[in-house]
Amino acid sequence: MRAPEFWHASSKTGRMLSPLSVLWRAGAALRNCGAGSPWKASVPVLCIGNLTAGGAGKTPLAIDLTRALLVKGYRPNLLSRGYGGTLQGPILVDPNIHSASEVGDEPLLLAETAPTWVSRDRIAGVTQAVKNDANIIVMDDGFQNPAIAKTLSILTIDGGYGFGNGRVIPAGPLRETIASGLARCDAVVIIGEDQRGLTQEIDDACPIYRARIVTYPDPEMAGQKVVAFAGIARPSKFYSTLQELGCEIVGTQDFPDHHKFDPDEVIKICDHAYQLGAIPVTTQKDYVRLPDEARALIKTIRISLEWEDANAHERLLEKLYVDG
Repeated sequence: MRAPEFWHASSKTGRMLSPLSVLWRAGAALRNCGAGSPWKASVPVLCIGNLTAGGAGKTPLAIDLTRALLVKGYRPNLLSRGYGGTLQGPILVDPNIHSASEVGDEPLLLAETAPTWVSRDRIAGVTQAVKNDANIIVMDDGFQNPAIAKTLSILTIDGGYGFGNGRVIPAGPLRETIASGLARCDAVVIIGEDQRGLTQEIDDACPIYRARIVTYPDPEMAGQKVVAFAGIARPSKFYSTLQELGCEIVGTQDFPDHHKFDPDEVIKICDHAYQLGAIPVTTQKDYVRLPDEARALIKTIRISLEWEDANAHERLLEKLYVDG
């Protein structure tokens, strides 16, 4: 699914669809009411979530905080629903065996850092992770899922996109109202420059931290012509990153979020790039969804987080250390 344009800013379409948002909110309320008391795990649970549909930086943040926990000597296991994959789980992800079509793209990236479980039933996933000797669970997404009690909930927000038009699905990108989400979270991480006045909007509702994406491109790409393609929520972010790296973008192609690439699509992209004397390049998330035989033809850009506050890890994760 690609986010509709009217989600990004105030529009007549968004206003017209606002009454339907009431149905979405009612459905969420019914789910929360019917869930009963959340199940409490025997180990601390860190939930990395967001309020909008589409990418806000959850996976890079989950990886970064997991690495911080590993440095501290903890044994974190990551948990994902495995969006876009066919396996229900719970299953321990093995990048050497599993494909994105089986477990989803994000779990393959997460599994490079720590043991990662895919499980549609999150309680079953946590149970298996604890049996695997995990002493902290890091959930990539699941903020709106009431099944499991969270020890610490952190919301990620894209500083350039913010809350879009500020309306709830289908009138806008919000999974729930801003007020309800901020009331349940312990901290917010704004990724990238705050271009939407988020600091003022959040105010003192919860602590705010700031980080930015740091890129590690292939050295061969510096100053080169590229043909860029992406199947993520907002491909324009990726294209802007390439421009910032000094690449000359001579062609782009957008695909739906979590798109499953077939060999013919990749061959056409590569042929187009080679005709233009350019390098075909895509995101990490898209790279793991490419057919195995096509990956050698495509360049990618690795990313990580850099924090504005050098003590962000300690301050953010203090509650887990106490509970753990």
